[in-house]
Amino acid sequence: MIGTAVIREAIRQNCKVTCIVHKGSKRIGNIPKNPLVAVVECNIDEYASLELAGKFDAFIHLAWAKTSVVGRDDIDTQIRNIQYTLDAVRLAHRCGCSVFIGAGSQAEYGVRSVPLTGDLPVQPESGYGIAKFTAGKLSGMLCKQLGIRFNWIRILSIYGKNDGENTLISYVIKELAAKRSPELTKCEQLWDYLNCEDVAKAFFAVLEKGVDGKVYPLGSGQGRKLSSYVEDIRDVIDPGIELSFGKKEYYPHQPMYLVADISELTGDTGWKPEVEFKDGIKNLIK
Repeated sequence: MIGTAVIREAIRQNCKVTCIVHKGSKRIGNIPKNPLVAVVECNIDEYASLELAGKFDAFIHLAWAKTSVVGRDDIDTQIRNIQYTLDAVRLAHRCGCSVFIGAGSQAEYGVRSVPLTGDLPVQPESGYGIAKFTAGKLSGMLCKQLGIRFNWIRILSIYGKNDGENTLISYVIKELAAKRSPELTKCEQLWDYLNCEDVAKAFFAVLEKGVDGKVYPLGSGQGRKLSSYVEDIRDVIDPGIELSFGKKEYYPHQPMYLVADISELTGDTGWKPEVEFKDGIKNLIK
């Protein structure tokens, strides 16, 4: 979802982009067909030996193995992800990149109850969160050694075109479209959803104006109860469907507060979110 949104933004800005894609990916057809876009099939564990033709300005690292709830505590895989991130930095250096942006995660913060800032002390609880934090720290160190400007973007909750089939937003849309009431937790979490088109624009803003070494949490900057997001989706699809909350339990490491403080990101780059949640859902359903 984020990768294809970044590609669309690159096309909009008339930038050439090379997409490094997992071999045999079932989602490779989501990549826009455009003369500005090239595709290289390469698994994440092959970055260390990958050679790309030509020189590049910037590298956006989105790849990560086992991001689902089931795989997040697969310790061996998460340790390998740290090495793959360092391989990506060295690949960026071989390609002549002057900027490297890594995709971090809200999971690095652990369970918090305050707005998430770039310098807020982290308390990751999942293997995924621990590995993301470690990858960010070590890749930042390696970028400094190699003379590459570095930024780490901690992504919160994203939705939009090409979203995964098993995300909460996709599940709720699918169930409501089938005239069924989705089975949900109490949805008491205070969350911060951002449309993927805004995410892509944020990445480009950081590419152009990010301050070297800074960590930027990425969200809309506005927290709402998860239940209110679900109600918005229901109202767009079929206001007559009655919602019931509390049929499912929260999953382990469930954060109850996920709201980004985007003031530093906006101050450094000028970026602000543009897509209202309900409008984003309407466009997604179209």
